[in-house]
Amino acid sequence: MKLSNKILIASDHGGFRLKRHIIEHLRNKAYEVHDMGTYSEESVDYPDYAKKLIDQILQERSAMGILICGSGIGMSIAANRHPKIRAALCYNALYGKLARSHNDANILVLGGRYIEKNIAIEVADTFLSTEFEAGRHTSRINKLR
Repeated sequence: MKLSNKILIASDHGGFRLKRHIIEHLRNKAYEVHDMGTYSEESVDYPDYAKKLIDQILQERSAMGILICGSGIGMSIAANRHPKIRAALCYNALYGKLARSHNDANILVLGGRYIEKNIAIEVADTFLSTEFEAGRHTSRINKLR
Protein backbone atom coordinates (compact mmCIF):
# COMPACT_ATOMS: atom_id res chain seq x y z
CA MET A 1 0.00 0.00 0.00
CA LYS A 2 1.34 3.43 -0.92
CA LEU A 3 1.55 5.84 2.00
CA SER A 4 1.21 8.95 -0.11
CA ASN A 5 0.67 9.40 -3.79
CA LYS A 6 2.48 12.76 -3.74
CA ILE A 7 6.25 12.55 -4.04
CA LEU A 8 8.51 15.59 -3.93
CA ILE A 9 11.93 15.07 -5.48
CA ALA A 10 14.99 17.30 -5.75
CA SER A 11 18.65 16.89 -6.56
CA ASP A 12 21.82 18.78 -7.14
CA HIS A 13 23.91 18.33 -10.29
CA GLY A 14 25.42 15.08 -8.95
CA GLY A 15 22.01 13.48 -8.62
CA PHE A 16 20.36 14.95 -11.71
CA ARG A 17 20.66 11.90 -13.98
CA LEU A 18 19.37 9.45 -11.38
CA LYS A 19 16.54 11.83 -10.50
CA ARG A 20 15.29 11.76 -14.10
CA HIS A 21 15.13 7.94 -14.06
CA ILE A 22 13.33 7.83 -10.73
CA ILE A 23 10.80 10.45 -11.83
CA GLU A 24 9.99 8.49 -14.97
CA HIS A 25 9.63 5.25 -13.00
CA LEU A 26 7.38 6.78 -10.33
CA ARG A 27 5.16 8.54 -12.85
CA ASN A 28 4.74 5.22 -14.67
CA LYS A 29 3.52 3.81 -11.34
CA ALA A 30 0.91 6.62 -11.13
CA TYR A 31 2.61 8.65 -8.40
CA GLU A 32 2.08 12.41 -8.45
CA VAL A 33 5.71 13.49 -8.73
CA HIS A 34 6.80 17.10 -8.24
CA ASP A 35 10.30 17.86 -9.53
CA MET A 36 11.72 20.65 -7.41
CA GLY A 37 15.00 21.01 -9.31
CA THR A 38 17.74 21.17 -10.28
CA TYR A 39 16.96 20.91 -13.96
CA SER A 40 20.41 20.32 -15.43
CA GLU A 41 23.88 19.04 -14.59
CA GLU A 42 25.17 22.58 -14.10
CA SER A 43 26.84 22.90 -10.71
CA VAL A 44 24.52 24.05 -7.90
CA ASP A 45 24.56 24.05 -4.10
CA TYR A 46 22.74 21.03 -2.65
CA PRO A 47 21.50 22.83 0.53
CA ASP A 48 19.35 25.12 -1.63
CA TYR A 49 17.45 22.17 -3.12
CA ALA A 50 17.19 20.32 0.17
CA LYS A 51 15.64 23.43 1.74
CA LYS A 52 13.18 23.88 -1.11
CA LEU A 53 11.92 20.29 -0.73
CA ILE A 54 11.88 20.40 3.08
CA ASP A 55 9.88 23.62 3.16
CA GLN A 56 7.26 21.92 1.00
CA ILE A 57 7.24 18.70 3.07
CA LEU A 58 6.66 20.76 6.21
CA GLN A 59 3.63 22.38 4.57
CA GLU A 60 2.23 19.13 3.15
CA ARG A 61 2.74 16.66 5.98
CA SER A 62 1.49 13.65 4.01
CA ALA A 63 3.91 14.12 1.09
CA MET A 64 7.04 11.99 0.93
CA GLY A 65 10.38 13.25 -0.36
CA ILE A 66 13.39 12.01 -2.27
CA LEU A 67 16.69 13.94 -2.27
CA ILE A 68 19.65 12.99 -4.44
CA CYS A 69 23.16 14.38 -4.54
CA GLY A 70 26.44 12.85 -5.63
CA SER A 71 27.07 10.84 -2.46
CA GLY A 72 23.81 11.42 -0.59
CA ILE A 73 25.75 12.61 2.43
CA GLY A 74 25.33 16.34 1.86
CA MET A 75 21.59 16.08 1.30
CA SER A 76 21.27 13.90 4.43
CA ILE A 77 23.09 16.45 6.55
CA ALA A 78 21.07 19.35 5.15
CA ALA A 79 17.73 17.60 5.56
CA ASN A 80 18.27 16.25 9.06
CA ARG A 81 18.93 19.70 10.49
CA HIS A 82 15.15 20.12 10.69
CA PRO A 83 13.40 18.56 13.70
CA LYS A 84 10.36 17.25 11.82
CA ILE A 85 12.42 15.68 9.05
CA ARG A 86 13.78 12.16 9.20
CA ALA A 87 15.91 11.70 6.09
CA ALA A 88 17.56 8.34 5.50
CA LEU A 89 20.47 7.69 3.15
CA CYS A 90 19.79 4.23 1.73
CA TYR A 91 21.86 2.03 -0.57
CA ASN A 92 19.67 -1.05 -0.72
CA ALA A 93 16.03 -2.07 -0.34
CA LEU A 94 16.49 -3.39 3.20
CA TYR A 95 17.73 0.02 4.36
CA GLY A 96 14.74 1.60 2.61
CA LYS A 97 12.37 -0.75 4.40
CA LEU A 98 13.97 -0.20 7.82
CA ALA A 99 14.07 3.57 7.32
CA ARG A 100 10.30 3.55 6.96
CA SER A 101 9.25 0.70 9.25
CA HIS A 102 11.50 1.54 12.22
CA ASN A 103 12.37 5.22 11.76
CA ASP A 104 9.28 6.63 10.03
CA ALA A 105 11.58 8.42 7.60
CA ASN A 106 9.78 10.96 5.44
CA ILE A 107 12.65 11.59 3.02
CA LEU A 108 14.69 9.02 1.12
CA VAL A 109 18.21 10.15 0.25
CA LEU A 110 20.22 8.55 -2.54
CA GLY A 111 23.81 8.94 -3.71
CA GLY A 112 23.49 9.49 -7.45
CA ARG A 113 27.12 8.64 -8.17
CA TYR A 114 27.26 5.53 -5.98
CA ILE A 115 24.08 3.55 -6.59
CA GLU A 116 23.00 1.81 -9.76
CA LYS A 117 19.78 2.99 -11.36
CA ASN A 118 17.93 -0.32 -10.95
CA ILE A 119 18.89 -0.60 -7.28
CA ALA A 120 17.88 3.02 -6.63
CA ILE A 121 14.48 2.31 -8.15
CA GLU A 122 14.09 -0.80 -5.98
CA VAL A 123 15.03 1.24 -2.90
CA ALA A 124 12.52 3.96 -3.80
CA ASP A 125 9.74 1.44 -4.42
CA THR A 126 10.42 -0.26 -1.08
CA PHE A 127 10.68 3.00 0.83
CA LEU A 128 7.44 4.35 -0.65
CA SER A 129 5.46 1.17 -0.01
CA THR A 130 6.57 0.45 3.56
CA GLU A 131 4.48 1.62 6.49
CA PHE A 132 5.80 2.72 9.87
CA GLU A 133 5.42 -0.15 12.36
CA ALA A 134 4.81 2.21 15.31
CA GLY A 135 4.78 0.23 18.59
CA ARG A 136 8.15 0.35 20.33
CA HIS A 137 9.52 2.60 17.58
CA THR A 138 7.11 5.45 18.35
CA SER A 139 8.74 6.43 21.64
CA ARG A 140 12.13 6.43 19.95
CA ILE A 141 10.91 8.69 17.15
CA ASN A 142 9.33 11.03 19.70
CA LYS A 143 12.74 11.49 21.34
CA LEU A 144 14.02 12.94 18.07
CA ARG A 145 11.53 15.80 18.05
